[in-house]
Amino acid sequence: MSREPLLLDEAVARWDDADWARHALELIQNDQRRSADTHLLRLDIPALDGIDIFLKDESTHPTGSLKHRLARSLFLYGICNGRIRHDTPIVEASSGSTAISEAYFARLLGLPFHAVMSAATSAEKIQEIERQHGTCHLVADGKGIYAAAEELATELGGVYVDQFTYAERATDWRGNNNIAESIFEQMSRERYPVPTWIVMSAGTGGTSATLGRYIRYKRFATRLCVADPEHSAFFEAFARGNLQATCERASRIEGIGRPRVEPSFVPNVIDRMMRVPDVASLAAMRVLSRQLGRKVGGSTGTNFFTLCLLASRMRADGLKGSLVSLICDSGERYGHTYYNDDWIAAQGFDLAPHEQALEAFLETGEPLV
Repeated sequence: MSREPLLLDEAVARWDDADWARHALELIQNDQRRSADTHLLRLDIPALDGIDIFLKDESTHPTGSLKHRLARSLFLYGICNGRIRHDTPIVEASSGSTAISEAYFARLLGLPFHAVMSAATSAEKIQEIERQHGTCHLVADGKGIYAAAEELATELGGVYVDQFTYAERATDWRGNNNIAESIFEQMSRERYPVPTWIVMSAGTGGTSATLGRYIRYKRFATRLCVADPEHSAFFEAFARGNLQATCERASRIEGIGRPRVEPSFVPNVIDRMMRVPDVASLAAMRVLSRQLGRKVGGSTGTNFFTLCLLASRMRADGLKGSLVSLICDSGERYGHTYYNDDWIAAQGFDLAPHEQALEAFLETGEPLV
């Protein structure tokens, strides 16, 4: 009995970028191998006997900030999912730091890069993006960067990378050299190897999601505190359980705080949040810069103020242990704003009393609040 041949529907991929993708992945992975892990700095604060403070210095990445990790992950994710191909224009909405890092990787792969940012973004960040051959598109209203980026990507026939949606998806929170794994590995020989607190601020929410998930996955007793700047929707979302929360005013602390709750923000892995007044963030930024002998950015000030407050409470309660936070980026990017006294005065800020309170805490252990 003869069998009639089967008629099969068949289709092949419209793009065959396998060779390019393999080469692109090799370039990114080689770049990672050339970069040693970032330093974990221990602050010497004798007044806090029994409480150790550590700062993971993410400013030493090739593009100068924590966002280098994110950009690498986003490009790997985009290539492996077939979104980024050999001729794809790359578009991102950013407050600047992620755009600098993505411009670096786009240049590495020979792809055009376009950053959509608020017109209030620091001039130093714009210059760094352009130095990486990126193009900057400035939007008057910071809340409009999302729609503007989507529109530009459509117009260019490119990909809107969308860090705010994909930050937590693109990072392997179980390990694979993520920042959480790095912190705990570097802490493993310290006298308090499992931190009492890890403090992180939220830009996309992706790093806090990675930290919180990793802490749970590894069953550590560490608690995660997320510091939010004065003008941001994240705190309201966490405190009220309202993921539709919005904030009308743009954050003055570049890199963190968002007008809406981003998809990468995962509140259920956070133990505590603190809303930090901008004046306290910038005072802490300057105090820490003097401690280190070099400038750090405003978001690092937000982290450091929150870390000091938690350390002050631990000391008051007679507790011992360690706390870890991040140096997110260098203060050299903010010479025209956070380190400009005229700009500070124009915001109506008086940093002096807040700086004095922090310095008194670090020098004598005097309660911070």
